[in-house]
Amino acid sequence: MSTAIQNVQSIYQAFGAGNVPAILEALDRDVQWDVWREHSAQRAGTPHLQPRRGPDEVMAFFQVLSGLTFHEFKVLGGSGDERQVAAEIDIDFSVGATGRRVRDEELHLWTFGADGKVTRFRHYVDTAKHAWVHGLVAKA
Repeated sequence: MSTAIQNVQSIYQAFGAGNVPAILEALDRDVQWDVWREHSAQRAGTPHLQPRRGPDEVMAFFQVLSGLTFHEFKVLGGSGDERQVAAEIDIDFSVGATGRRVRDEELHLWTFGADGKVTRFRHYVDTAKHAWVHGLVAKA
């Protein structure tokens, strides 16, 4: 098993334990978190999918997540090499402010530098569902 895959497994274990400092420690100081050239959920204002740079801004991502209720978060599998790891996720969450709940199948793409730190992370999601659960768009 690659070191990168082990690092991703450790990050998800830390997430499950609510250990955000351990996750931030795994990030490069210049990490790009959900940085896209064009992203419809970002344009809609979806709080947890906004672009962030550096661990301090990524901390804001976890603060947004604290306002969500996770009914399920399962890592179904993953694969990769020393540079990138893709993880398949099954997620079910709700947003208290809207009372809406959504289930989604996601891919998370983790990119690593030579030092084993995360240099880039991206959510590949059903963007309409994620914007809808926050009350930002009408359900399709």
